[in-house]
Amino acid sequence: MEFKKSPDGGWGWVIVFVSFFTQFLCYGSPLAVGVLYIEWLDAFGEGKGKTAWVGSLASGVGLLASPVCSLCVSSFGARPVTIFSGFLVAGGLMLSSFAPNIYFLFFSYGIVVGLGCGLLYTATVTITCQYFDSRRGLALGVISTAGENVPERYFIYNEKEKSLEENISILEKSYSSVEKCKSPLANGDWKQEGPLHKNPTMAHTKETETYKKKVAEQTYLCKQLAKRKWQLYRNYCGETMALFKNKVFTALFIAILLFDIGGFPPSLLMEDVARSSNVKEEDFIMPLISIIGIMTAVGKLLLGVLADFKWINTLYLYVATLIIMGLALCAIPFAKSYVTLAILSGILGFLTGNWSIFPYVTTKTVGIEKLAHAYGILMFFAGIGNSLGPPTIGWFYDWTQTYDIAFYFSGFCVLLGGFILLLAALPPWDTCNKQLPKPAPTTYLYKVASNV
Repeated sequence: MEFKKSPDGGWGWVIVFVSFFTQFLCYGSPLAVGVLYIEWLDAFGEGKGKTAWVGSLASGVGLLASPVCSLCVSSFGARPVTIFSGFLVAGGLMLSSFAPNIYFLFFSYGIVVGLGCGLLYTATVTITCQYFDSRRGLALGVISTAGENVPERYFIYNEKEKSLEENISILEKSYSSVEKCKSPLANGDWKQEGPLHKNPTMAHTKETETYKKKVAEQTYLCKQLAKRKWQLYRNYCGETMALFKNKVFTALFIAILLFDIGGFPPSLLMEDVARSSNVKEEDFIMPLISIIGIMTAVGKLLLGVLADFKWINTLYLYVATLIIMGLALCAIPFAKSYVTLAILSGILGFLTGNWSIFPYVTTKTVGIEKLAHAYGILMFFAGIGNSLGPPTIGWFYDWTQTYDIAFYFSGFCVLLGGFILLLAALPPWDTCNKQLPKPAPTTYLYKVASNV
C-alpha cells in the first residue's frame, strides 16, 4: 500500500483555519447540550433517562453513521459534504425550536443535527489528514478544539478497495470499446447498408445477433462485478476476524466502549448534578459545561502535541488518562460545592482530550495499513457507547433519586476499560507484536583428511 507524502504545512494551515471555524459554528449547540438538558427537563417534564437520549443521540448518531459519512466524502468530496452538513445542522436546529414534545427532539436534534455534525467532522478531518503527516497531531488538535467532545476520526481510504473500483471501471470501459468495435460502423458493415435495406430479413437477423451479443456481454460484466464485490466482502470479514485476534485491539475495543458509556455523561449532566447537590446559582462563577469545554480544548491540544514526541508511548499515555478519569468520576458523589465540582469538571475535561491521541493508539496497535478498517470498527462501537451512556446514568437517577450510584457506575466502567487495556498492553501479555526468535546458527564440524 502506497501513501502520498503530505506537505505538512503551506496551504494546509488554511485548511486547518477553515475547519476550526466550521466546527466551531456547527458544534456550538451540541456541545452546550448540558445547558439545554435542564431546560428540556423543565419544559417537557419527562424523566432524566428519557430526556438524556436527545443529547446522546446527537453525539452518537454521527459515530454510528461513520461508514455512510466516509462514503459520502469519498463519493462527492469534502467541500460539497461540508456545505450540505451546514444546511443539515441549521435545519435541525430550526426544527428543534418548534418541538412540541421530547420525541420530536429525538428526530430534529438527535438525528438530524447529529448526522450533520458527523458529516461535517468526517469532511474536515479527512482533508486535514491529507495535508499533514509529521504535524498531524498538532493539526488535528487545533481543529478539534472547536468540537471539543468529538473523537478524532481518521478516514484514510483503503487503497485495495480503490484499486478494485478502478479495475471495475476499466472493465466497463473495455466492454464499451468492444461494443464499439463490434458495431456495424466500426467493422465495415456500412458497405452492406444497401443490401441490408433491400433484404429486411437479413437486417432483422443482424439486429438480433447484435442484441444477443450485447446481452451476453452485459451479463458477463454483471457477473464479474458481483464476483469482485463478493470477494471484497469476504476480504473485509477476514480482515475483521484477523483484527480481533490481536489481543491489544480487542482490549482497545472494550476500553473505548466502556469509556464512552462512562466518560461521556459528565459533559451532558454536570449542570444537573450541581442543581441536585443544592449548589446556589450565585456561587456559579462560570458554567461547569464551559469549564469542561475549555479544558477539553486544552487537553486535546496538549495531548496531541505530546503524541508527536517519539519518546512518549501513546498507548500507556492513553491508559493513564482512562485510569485517572475513572477515579475522578468516582469522586463526583463526594463533591458538594461549586469549587470541588469545578475542579473535577476541569480534570474530566482535560482527560476527555485523550480523543486526540486515540488515532495514534490505533495506529500503534494495528499498523497504518489496517488503520482505516480498525478505526471504523472502533468508532462504530464508540457511537453505541455515546448513545447509551447518558440515558443509563439518567435511569440510575430515576431509580435511586441520586447521582451517586450513577457516577460510581461510570467510574467503574472507565477504570475497567483502562485496566483491561493496560494488562493487554504489558510486555508479558502483548504477544501480537513479538518477533519470532531467530534460529540458532548451525555448527558444522569438518574432519581434515590425512595422508597415510
